[in-house]
Amino acid sequence: MSKKNFLAYVVFAIAIFLFPVVERDEYFLTVMIIVGINVLVTLGLTMLIGFAGQLSLCQAAFYGIGAYTTGVLSTKFGINPWISIVFAIFLACCVAFFLGLPALKLRGHYLAMATLGFGEIVNIVFKELGTLTGGPSGLTGIPRLTLAGICLDTDLRYFVFVWFFVLLVIAFLMNLTRSRVGRGLLALKRSEDAAGVMGVPVARYKIEVFMLGSALAALGGAFYAHYVTVISPESFDVFFSLVVVTMVVAGGLTYVWGSVIGAFFFTILPEVLQAFEDYSIVTYGSILLFILMFMPQGIAGIIDSGMKKVKRAFS
Repeated sequence: MSKKNFLAYVVFAIAIFLFPVVERDEYFLTVMIIVGINVLVTLGLTMLIGFAGQLSLCQAAFYGIGAYTTGVLSTKFGINPWISIVFAIFLACCVAFFLGLPALKLRGHYLAMATLGFGEIVNIVFKELGTLTGGPSGLTGIPRLTLAGICLDTDLRYFVFVWFFVLLVIAFLMNLTRSRVGRGLLALKRSEDAAGVMGVPVARYKIEVFMLGSALAALGGAFYAHYVTVISPESFDVFFSLVVVTMVVAGGLTYVWGSVIGAFFFTILPEVLQAFEDYSIVTYGSILLFILMFMPQGIAGIIDSGMKKVKRAFS
């Protein structure tokens, strides 16, 4: 982690954990918990799209796999929620591995269409397996998490819990992107053929980053399930995958912080624009089009460029 990123990380961590002290309204704590969960989902997609150059439209499917797996195991079979979360992440990684073997041989819009189809199939499975998932009506009675004998049954406790994990993942990914693997992923994004000639294990890296993205999405889904305690297929449809892609692109594809910024912006935006809820697709599309036209590097890219200009001005 560079000094600049380390400083930003420390400031951000302090701001996050000071938030409940400054703002005690449970509504805002709830929004921030959802922001944290969305950050986990978008971080996985940032690694896949922004660093490896693989366009996936099935992040909502892995988000749902994480939520439904832990939900079903803990409610229908009485398995400890922590064990069910581990199994949910493991299952998501296995599915990603077997999906990625054929799908990641495709490129560009062909890969996007393949993953889009997979996302639709998973959503249909959630609806049709009514005996396990509750079908369209949803799965209820998912237990709250308990940590060291403390039940995470308040917004404040769950806020601290979720953001602790989010900060750990951010630190891990920032170090990963500066490692040999991170440089290999960037080389893969620029040209798979050239990366292969340079000795980068292209096929292995593509599978591994796909599994990493699915694991983070499943983790976010598991946290979501044990927070809301009621889940339904509508929360994991293709539209959510498109929203996650929008978060990543708007925040900045090649920046870990871009996921954080994008998740903040597009999680809070619906709360601000509740009057335009019927036009959500048009709103998201318009914002994404504006960013692609005028801010191709995303919000994080604009901030980074601005900081570099200020640094040059005072150097």
